[in-house]
Amino acid sequence: MSGIAAKKIAEAEDLVKQAEKSLKLSMLKWVPDYDSAADEYSKAATAYRIAKSYDKSKECFLKAIDAYKNNKSWFHAAKAYEQIILLSKDADKLHEVEEYANKSASLYQQHGSPEAAASALDKAAKLTESKHPDMALRFYQHALEVIMIEDSVRQAAEYASKVSRILVKLRRYDEATNALKKEISLNQQTESYGQIGRLVVALVMVQLARGDSVEAEKTFREWGNCCEPEEVSTLQTLLQAFDDEDPELAARMLASPFIRHMDVEYAILSKNIPLPQGIQMEKKAGDTAVETNDAEDEGGLC
Repeated sequence: MSGIAAKKIAEAEDLVKQAEKSLKLSMLKWVPDYDSAADEYSKAATAYRIAKSYDKSKECFLKAIDAYKNNKSWFHAAKAYEQIILLSKDADKLHEVEEYANKSASLYQQHGSPEAAASALDKAAKLTESKHPDMALRFYQHALEVIMIEDSVRQAAEYASKVSRILVKLRRYDEATNALKKEISLNQQTESYGQIGRLVVALVMVQLARGDSVEAEKTFREWGNCCEPEEVSTLQTLLQAFDDEDPELAARMLASPFIRHMDVEYAILSKNIPLPQGIQMEKKAGDTAVETNDAEDEGGLC
């Protein structure tokens, strides 16, 4: 143990003793001093964290939260849960994040701070997305629900976008279809028509990835008027390529520069959409016929 770590642990232990003293009752003290105890436990938790004594740090944060709750300091209790979330990252225990992120959000809402609740969930999602995308999705969905209660449409559209993109990343295309429709609806409310155009492109690609070119065409007919000329031209040609079962033309449209410069999830999706196979199937059928004729010829020679 380094000198700094030992010093911090000693500091933390002293703070814990002070916190315990603040909670003790006596002849002249009938009510615990929850405010002082919470402050001292929080400082002890921070000292333990610097010393990389993560279990003791977490224990102190939880004791601080109990003190905050007893004092009805919901906002400070929520902030302490956020510190445990960061601690979970330090201790490489990201599986614990979901429990504490939801508790933090709940306390922020109880305090009357829905934006802080959504922000806590958003930070937890960013922390877990690379290793636990399913967990991150739940955080984004929860954040969207919280903000929707407040009728903050513009901010709701931002969280809806994160939900849509992570569903595409997870290849959960049926859910992504519904999420994108919701995102389009939110952007219609804020009259963000330029954004709607790109979302229509994204929705068409998701439906093609599902193998449903009929729904893709229906989407374009319904919302195509929100698209820019380049988007309209590309989608028309792309859908025609699928209708004509022309894989080369479809691939060329999916490689359009503006598609490749969309959000990374949609750019990757454009490379993974199964191309129409009609021409290739016909070619294979033709090849089979040639092989059959050759076989017959060879049989005749025999």
